[in-house]
Amino acid sequence: MSNNAGSATGGAVYFFGIFGAWVFFWQQADQFWDYALAVLQGLVWPAFLVYDAFVALR
Repeated sequence: MSNNAGSATGGAVYFFGIFGAWVFFWQQADQFWDYALAVLQGLVWPAFLVYDAFVALR
């Protein structure tokens, strides 16, 4: 029997991270396209986070 509790917890943390990014970027938006971009930025923020971490380690 496998235990998938760790992956479920990781998914919940990832969801809350995306939700928090949406709230942050949504508050910064002023126009329609800024709101549309806020939704996209919320989905891809982990990629930017990892990229900046690798740049900092260089």
